[in-house]
Amino acid sequence: MASVGPADSPVPGQRRRAPGEPETPEDPGREPPFLDLDLLEARARDRLPGPVFDYYAGGAESETTLGEATGAWRSWRLRPRVLRGVTAVRLGTELLGSGVRTPIAVAPWAYQGMAHPDGERATARGAGAAGALMTVSTSATHTVEEVAAETTGSPAWFQLYRLHSGGHTDDLARRAGDAGYRALVLTVDLPLFGRRRRDLRHDFALPADVRLANHPPDDRAAQPMPAWTFADIARFGQVSGLPVVVKGVLRGDDAVRCVQAGAAAVWVSTHGGRQVDPAIASAHALPEVVEAVGGDVEVYADGGIRSGSDVLVALALGASAVFVGRPTIWGLATGGADGVTRVLAALTEELERTMVLCGLDDVRSVPRDTVTPAR
Repeated sequence: MASVGPADSPVPGQRRRAPGEPETPEDPGREPPFLDLDLLEARARDRLPGPVFDYYAGGAESETTLGEATGAWRSWRLRPRVLRGVTAVRLGTELLGSGVRTPIAVAPWAYQGMAHPDGERATARGAGAAGALMTVSTSATHTVEEVAAETTGSPAWFQLYRLHSGGHTDDLARRAGDAGYRALVLTVDLPLFGRRRRDLRHDFALPADVRLANHPPDDRAAQPMPAWTFADIARFGQVSGLPVVVKGVLRGDDAVRCVQAGAAAVWVSTHGGRQVDPAIASAHALPEVVEAVGGDVEVYADGGIRSGSDVLVALALGASAVFVGRPTIWGLATGGADGVTRVLAALTEELERTMVLCGLDDVRSVPRDTVTPAR
């Protein structure tokens, strides 16, 4: 496996380790023979300034949604098939017509330049090396076009927020289409920011050397546009010329209305536990959404995916792909593009191993009866 990354190129504000000092008390400098996400997170915590780490790690309010996310995937149990002769797995699939080598994709995350100097550009290179799709945030620290130039190994989607004036938001949608992104992701669970107590405690502010590359150049242009409605789905499709994915859906009835309004796909998400809290976990919302629209459009999920078995549960519940956020940030913070690749490749290997053990050979056709609720 690739090294977690050099210690001689810290991000702004990062503490340098003394010669010979281990990265964490538990880590003597040797790589474990598997992806240890707890260790990776601990390394990222050591490398990043406290407020930056808490920005990435924290959730809203009491962080109930955040804390329950992974456990919700583990509330399902696998029902392996035996004697099926499975020794290899087809991991490749298509997402809105674009081929990828893994159903594990990169979720959008803001301000990646705080984690690594190359920010989203490094994440794009890392995702491409893993054959994974990447979603780029409106609040990126490199421009729409700069990140697109790095996405040569796999497709990329662009996430759109309702943060700016209507004119500026429409311009971002057009630029995404012109730059070669394959889909526009409307994040609809953010009519306003959730109250994130860790950020308030730190009085969090962006470091002076980190830019918001896609934000308006002055405050006059930064006034939010009117609240979005279902009608904006088709409108943004026309503006961008791209299929529209609606992200932040947790109800079947909302999913139906999104599809009726022109959505090409629906993304079940709690925004990393950073918006409404406590909210239903993605792992518990996914079956209802799939039942409502899964026969018509692709459905995706994120929120607390931390292992290959979590991915398999999501696929069995009807997801076409899953997205991971924090693990890729920890990979970026500790190893740049190589760190991102390592996270995605290791999760994909875990998925492959679990599928063979369950007698399954294709990520595109995981039967629903592969999982059952834990008793």
